[in-house]
Formats: sequence, structure tokens, C-alpha cells
Amino acid sequence: MSPKLEKFVDQLPILAALKPNRREADGDYYEITMEEFFQKLHRDLPPTRLWGYNRQVPGPTLDVIQDEPIKVKWVNNLPSRHFLPVDKSFLMPDLPEVRTVTHLHGGETPPPSDGYPEAWFTRNYAEVGPFFEREVYEYLNQQRATMLWYHDHAMGTTRLNNYAGLAGAYIIRDKYEKSLNLPSGEYEIPLIIQDKSFNRDGSLSYPKQPDNASEDLPNPSVVPAFFGDTILVNGKVWPFLKVEPRKYRFRMLNASNTRGYQLHLDSEQPFYQIGSDGGLLEKPVKLNMITIEPSERMDIILDFSKYEGKDIILRNNLGPNADPENETDEVMKFIVSKPLKEQDKSVIPKRLSTIPSLRANQISAYRNLKLVGSQDEYGRPLLLLNNKRWADPITEKPRLGTTEIWSFINTTAFAHPMHIHLIQFQVLERQPFDLDRYNEDGQIIFTGAPKPPEPNERGWKDTIKATSGHITRVIGKYGPFTGNYVWHCHILEHEDHDMMRPFKVIE
Repeated sequence: MSPKLEKFVDQLPILAALKPNRREADGDYYEITMEEFFQKLHRDLPPTRLWGYNRQVPGPTLDVIQDEPIKVKWVNNLPSRHFLPVDKSFLMPDLPEVRTVTHLHGGETPPPSDGYPEAWFTRNYAEVGPFFEREVYEYLNQQRATMLWYHDHAMGTTRLNNYAGLAGAYIIRDKYEKSLNLPSGEYEIPLIIQDKSFNRDGSLSYPKQPDNASEDLPNPSVVPAFFGDTILVNGKVWPFLKVEPRKYRFRMLNASNTRGYQLHLDSEQPFYQIGSDGGLLEKPVKLNMITIEPSERMDIILDFSKYEGKDIILRNNLGPNADPENETDEVMKFIVSKPLKEQDKSVIPKRLSTIPSLRANQISAYRNLKLVGSQDEYGRPLLLLNNKRWADPITEKPRLGTTEIWSFINTTAFAHPMHIHLIQFQVLERQPFDLDRYNEDGQIIFTGAPKPPEPNERGWKDTIKATSGHITRVIGKYGPFTGNYVWHCHILEHEDHDMMRPFKVIE
């Protein structure tokens, strides 16, 4: 358990946009280096050893313009040994212990730049994975304005590398969004939410083995889930933000390994959600609570104009049976104490964008994809997709430009945030089935009619909560590139331990 830390004593860091190393005729060029360093995460903690992009956690924000490509050289300057517990029991034992590859999550990216798990590389590219193709990645930014994020995606160590700090925000902007007069400039702030645990010396704590591990289990051993006991936002433990009595736009990202959040404000004021993973919704959705799974993004507006002089806590609803000692029920504090600089002329538009439905498209394939629980050779929980391992032959091969419906059939006892690389999809419905009956005889017996997606799920998505005992159906058009991509659960402990499958877009 982490040392007791006082809440709301550190100011929220504002994540500044990174300037390019140089401007070239075919796009801005950046070099971003992964390094080990120490950063102070709380006033009363000693500096914590971390791995960060450009020696910061979270990494620098990349802020780009739609249709203006950029190039990024991701440089691995990390040590040869990991400071977190590496389990080699479920991977090829001769893989280098420290390997990295950066994935732009939600990006419509050509395969050599997507961050394929086996395109990893070591320090100074001394060793590279079988899918490694290039040192400089190209991001074309030919998609809707939105906030994506970049993070490590190396085969088998994604959970450790992300927990160590390898993640950052990536914002695409366009002229249309600017014309809407949303809160902007200093009133637009990314919020990257993570949970961590600490030792008394300030070092990160991460379990070497599952609770009550048997003597036969490898040591270290992958754990089935990780829930830290401390919440960080933008790299600070339980921070505060002083705000003016006006509207602010917050780009929220859940960058935690496993934890989902149910966020609400103790002032009982609403969130106005204006966007999701793939950009603006058609119209704002007024919510009293936001549920956000690992890797999902929520673009929201908060209006503090009626709360001058108030302190407002962003809370996380842990449910009625929560442990009273669990302090993860609070996330950060807003202090409405700054004087209003000028009249707030920003607006929450009644209409935000147009999202053409994919339902009218010709459907080329319907794929039933089961989320299945089993055990590995050590008796550890093993969660699989269609009962297949990563190394099994590719079974999903959509054709370029075609539209498919994928049905995630969750036969496990808990939800999984499912992510598909390359595309933004639309959620069609969720339909409940009798999970006990399925576990008895393998039959899918529906227990209710299909339910439409929640109002704030009706935009473009790249990650969706596949609820236990439900079939979650999504529709997506596969393109604009051919090649090898990935679909997986975005609980990182699940992803690393084989809840990930390749797919290939073919001509």
C-alpha cells in the first residue's frame, strides 16, 4: 500500500505542445526520446524513477493540423534491464528484456508506422523485432479532428512500459472545430488519468505475482489485473486546478492499465460531452456521470460560471460496497478562485457535427468474436479472443474499403474495453444473453432485446466496453491502408497475456 499522501497539494501540470525539431517540405519532423529519469509526482514523495518520452510523464503533447503530415523518430535510450518485474514465462525467453514500439492509438496510420507489437526495437536499434520496418514514423493526420494518444505497444511488456510512463496526448485540429467557438487556448486542457501505487521511497510499486500465488507459479508472474491505490492526473497525485468562473474544455483520457472510472462532480453540476474517441459528436450530451474505460477519451465542457469561490472535487464512484479505506474515490480538485479575465464568449453549440451512419453500407462480413476465459499451463487466468493465441494464423482479413460488423461475445464475468487498430467504428447495439446457460452448454440464449448505444457512444469510436454476458456489435469500414494490424482488449494485463489478435486488411 502506498504511503498516506495529502490530497490536492500539487497544482495540475498543463501539458504543453511539443515544437518540431525542424520543418521540412513534406511535414514537420520530430525526434522523441524514451529515457529513464526521476520526476516528483507529489510534494511529499521523493522523486520517482520513470520511463518517459523526452524525460517527462506524461509525454509531450503532439498538436497537429488535419491533412498536414508529420514524421516522428522514436528513439529508445532506455537501459537494458527493466525496473519493473518482467515475466518471461509466456513469451520467447530470448526476447530482449527492454523493447519498445510506439502506437498512435486511434490513428489511421499505414502499417510501418502503426506500432505493431512485433515491430519493437531496443536501445539505438541494436535489436529489432520481425515486423520492424523503419526508424521514422509517418502520421498523415487525414482524419477528423480529435484527441488521440500515443503509448508503448511492445509485445508482452505493454503493461510495464505504459505503467513506467510511456504515454502522451496527440491532438488533431481543423478549421471547422475552430469555427464552433468552443473554449480554447488556456481554457482547453488535456486530463490524462492514471492509477499507480508507490513504495515509501517514492518508487513505483507493481506486483511481482498475483495475490496468493502458489509456489509453482513463475516469479515474476503476470497478474490478471492491476489497480493502483493512488490517482494521478497529468503526472501529479490528486492535483488541483485553479479556474476562472467560466467554461472550460477538458480532453479526458483514461490511460490506466486496468481501472475504469465513473466520474462525477461533488457540486452535482453536469458534464457536457461534445466528443469521443473519434472526434465531435453530432450534438452535446448532458451527463451527471461519465463512465470511461481504459484508453477511451471523453471531450467535455464544464461551466464554472455559477461556482465562483467554490472548491469542486472530481470524484470516482466506487459503488455501494467499496472499501472505506479506498482513496481512489477522488481524482482532482477544481478551485474556482481566479478572477475572470474577460467575458466568456465561448459556447456549447446545439449541433456539433454530422456523422454519416455506416448502416446503409453493403456489409461484406459478419464476424462473431468470442471473449473467452481459460487457464494457461501454470493455472493462471488466460483470456483469449476466439480461443486463439497471438501466434495462431490470422483469421480476420477484411478487404480494403469494405464494411464489416464485428460482434464481441463476452462470455467472461467482467467487461473488456475492445480496441481495433486503424479504424474508427460505430457502435450498433448490445444484447444480453444467459451467461450461466452459456457456461453450462455453450448455447447463446438471449434474455432481452438489443439495446442501442448510450447517447455519448453514438459518435466515432476506436475502443468500446464489451459488457459481460452481452454481445456488443460494432460496424466499421476497413481502410484507408492494407497490411497488418491488431485488435485486442485494452486492459493491458490482458493484452500482454494473449488477449490480442492480428488482423490483415487485404486488397
